[in-house]
Amino acid sequence: MTHKQEPVKGTQGDVTTADNAKSWFYTDVVKDHFFNPRNFMLNDADEAEFDAIGKVGSPACGDELRVWLKVESGTERILDFRWKTFGCGSAIASTSIASVIVTENGGMTLEEARALKPQDIMERLGGLPQRKFHCSVLCDKALRDAINDYYRRIEQFDKIIVEASRIIDPVSKVTDKDIEEAVLEGAHTIELVQQKTKVGIGNPGCLPAVEELIRFYKEKYFG
Repeated sequence: MTHKQEPVKGTQGDVTTADNAKSWFYTDVVKDHFFNPRNFMLNDADEAEFDAIGKVGSPACGDELRVWLKVESGTERILDFRWKTFGCGSAIASTSIASVIVTENGGMTLEEARALKPQDIMERLGGLPQRKFHCSVLCDKALRDAINDYYRRIEQFDKIIVEASRIIDPVSKVTDKDIEEAVLEGAHTIELVQQKTKVGIGNPGCLPAVEELIRFYKEKYFG
């Protein structure tokens, strides 16, 4: 786990961007899960102890997340959720709170966990800065990847859900749907879309396709 140092301003947890254009506020819940992450994998994972592994991102693009699940075979409830991430404080906090959400009260079933949305993670955190929304998206993707891995291992291939969206960046696993959502949220330039999704940061060869999609969705929704 790598904590990226971000410049702090004031005494209320405000964090400023590099160009001082906007002030960010991190809730007490975010700070708690950043400084005291739950269910973090401290040592190297003994993968034989787990029933599923999920991965998204790459250290080359700044964020990588891996999760390990233990699943009760009869009920398909998630008994344990361990994780490691190379990312910012928001990525750490998002994954930490997600690990709590899916294991509390006896654990979610895999079906229930699949329905977990980035917005659910953000709500439990009390919100995230707009430019950090992608951190909760990464966590959501890694969890779904692990669920697919579980069904792959037990050869229940009919329960594997292939993402309906087309993957634009195989490194970050950003899809055309992710880009569409970013444009709808106000990201109308390649730089803003990258801030939200990390698309192309570790794989610049996909950027021409991203630019075409941005133009398409801008015209579709905004004329």
